[in-house]
Amino acid sequence: MTAGSAQPQLVIITGLSGSGKGTVLKCFEDMGYYSVDNLPLDLFPKFAELTRDSPRSRHAALVVDVREGESLERFPRLYREVSSRIPTRLIFLEADDSALARRFSETRRPHPLGASRSVLKNIQAERDLLETLRQLATVVVNTTKFNVHQLRALIEEQFSATGRDQRIAIHVSSFGFRHGIQQDADLVFDVRFLPNPNYVPEFKPLTGRHPAVARYIRGFPQTQEFLARVSDLLTYLLPHYLEEGKSNLTIAFGCTGGQHRSVMIAEDIAKRLKRAGYSIRVQHRDAASKSRRPRA
Repeated sequence: MTAGSAQPQLVIITGLSGSGKGTVLKCFEDMGYYSVDNLPLDLFPKFAELTRDSPRSRHAALVVDVREGESLERFPRLYREVSSRIPTRLIFLEADDSALARRFSETRRPHPLGASRSVLKNIQAERDLLETLRQLATVVVNTTKFNVHQLRALIEEQFSATGRDQRIAIHVSSFGFRHGIQQDADLVFDVRFLPNPNYVPEFKPLTGRHPAVARYIRGFPQTQEFLARVSDLLTYLLPHYLEEGKSNLTIAFGCTGGQHRSVMIAEDIAKRLKRAGYSIRVQHRDAASKSRRPRA
């Protein structure tokens, strides 16, 4: 069952410390799951009910691990009760001892079982404590040879309901440099080199969304070449952003006032990216008061 299913789903992430539970939880959060780390086990049944009944948390993911202490012994019984009522998946993450020890050394974080024993002895003790949970797991993943991006890709392939290209939220916007550069933009393109419709009297009160203004801007060869080159660049970049685990990308186009050229270019690029299969939101920061299309 996946995040796009009509039925609720609860995903429980467990496993050894240092095996990547935080990365997996963040991945589910980016896929739209309501995510909770280290939920007290006493709240587990109530959380499961909310997952089933609440539209907001209809798909949820949570981490349960050795930090629960002695109460972890009750987890198998609670898990069986909950999974009998709600479609539930239990993911168990593990890695080789040497990989886990190296990760603790690199991060300099203490093992949750304390400092009275060596890291390797804590890892073995944790394996013993979690063996029952491992036997219950529906998915067991050994992360020894995975980097962060490969682990995210594996989880997305198994649990996301959409194609890979759909799992990045792309915001395409226009703005005017006169009003300040768009601060939250990941990519900024300056289109002030294009002929300015503001100097054409009948276009001055309109925006780049007006068909006549759009035709005017699109009629210049440099506009066509710019659109083609930027489209090719984005087609190349977006899969790489996905591989790096980026879940949100803002692409901004700026002209002088944010009314004509940047609006038209943003609209055109958004349409091209939609045809390529991406989910797009368009915003015109400085043309909001004039962004309505004319009446027919």
